[in-house]
Amino acid sequence: MKRNPVIPYILIMVFGIGLMFLLSFKGLGDSEELAKEQEGGGKEKTEVAASKPEDIYKQSCVGCHGDQYQGAVGPPLKGVGDKYSKEEIMEIVTKGKGTMPSGLVQQDQAAAMADWLMKLK
Repeated sequence: MKRNPVIPYILIMVFGIGLMFLLSFKGLGDSEELAKEQEGGGKEKTEVAASKPEDIYKQSCVGCHGDQYQGAVGPPLKGVGDKYSKEEIMEIVTKGKGTMPSGLVQQDQAAAMADWLMKLK
């Protein structure tokens, strides 16, 4: 009795095509859930915005300006109060400057952040 050697390949092909359709439909369901999350109707965000300037710095700035304000990718922040006025610092932390992105500090927190930065020596 001879067996047909093509049968296992056909079974694998049919199984693979079925699995491909199953995963495609699963992906469609996930994309609808992701769209809801982007619209804000999905899961609630648990991240709390920092309120103190030190916390904002640790959350948003330490990667570029260093843990001791010494500068890394960004410039050092020690003595920044001697170089810029409070209004200039507020504009920089909200709108960015050079390669610094905008929006790292909210407008309502910019004054407190500028005061804190001006005190760094």
